[in-house]
Amino acid sequence: MPTKKAATVGEYLRAVPAKQRAALEKVRKAIHAAAPGSVEAISYAIPAFKYRGRWLVYFAAFKNHNSLFPASKGFVTAHRKDLEGYYTSGKGTLRFEAEKPLPAALVKKLVKWRIKENAARYPAKTG
Repeated sequence: MPTKKAATVGEYLRAVPAKQRAALEKVRKAIHAAAPGSVEAISYAIPAFKYRGRWLVYFAAFKNHNSLFPASKGFVTAHRKDLEGYYTSGKGTLRFEAEKPLPAALVKKLVKWRIKENAARYPAKTG
């Protein structure tokens, strides 16, 4: 939604309308709570989080909604019941309205799932 590419997550959010910004700030805070030590970045021109060197989740504002992108094709299937009432796509997009932000508990659950998924997919190197 911002018209120019942001260099930081804060810059991106400052360019988003107030209602959407408030909803995305709640998502941002919940991600940090679920993934202490995660690093914010801009990737694909939207806010993203890396955790232990791996992409974790992305989020963005659009004209009529916000989205959380868990960067995982198995995400929607694994959380179908939790995501009832939200628009989802098979590639892992989760849409939500500014007036109905994602609950922090749900965001934390989804982020922790992504952490586990990344750990299983990319085991830590030893030696």
